[in-house]
Amino acid sequence: MIASTETIENPAFYLAGIAVRTTNQNGQSEKDIGALWAKFMGEGVLQQINNSATDDIYCVYTDYETDFTGPYTALLGCKVTSIDNQPESITSLTVPAGKYRIYNLSGKFPENVHQAWTEIWNSSVERVYTVDFDLYCANAESFEETRVAIYLAVK
Repeated sequence: MIASTETIENPAFYLAGIAVRTTNQNGQSEKDIGALWAKFMGEGVLQQINNSATDDIYCVYTDYETDFTGPYTALLGCKVTSIDNQPESITSLTVPAGKYRIYNLSGKFPENVHQAWTEIWNSSVERVYTVDFDLYCANAESFEETRVAIYLAVK
C-alpha cells in the first residue's frame, strides 16, 4: 500500500549485486526475483560486494525491452562508492540521474511491495523505463516492518 508520494531529481549512483533477466508475464518475475532473493540472502552476497556505501538493499529494474509487460533485468544489491574491483560473480550498474517519483509504502512487508507495484501498473503515471528500483532500508526491527520506498523513473 502506498502511504505517500513525492517527485525528486535523484543524482546518479552505482549499484552492485546479482541479476536475472525476467518478465512479469505468467508470474515469472515473482519466481525469478524470489530465487534472486534466496540466493542473495543464502549466499551472503551483500558481504561479497566491495566498496559498499550502505547496508540498504536495492532491487533494480532496468534494460526494459518495452515496458513493464516485456522482459527486463532485475538486479538485487547495494549502493557502492565504486564499481571497480568487484568479484566476477557481481554485476554492476550505474543508476542514471533523473526525475523519480517516490512511493513510500505502508503496511506489512513483503505484501505491501506487490500491492504497490500492482497499483503503479494500473496507474496512468508516465514512466520512462530507464531504471526503477525498490529501496529496502536496513535495520528494521523485524522482517515485517522493513521500510520500503519504490523509485519510479518518470517524465
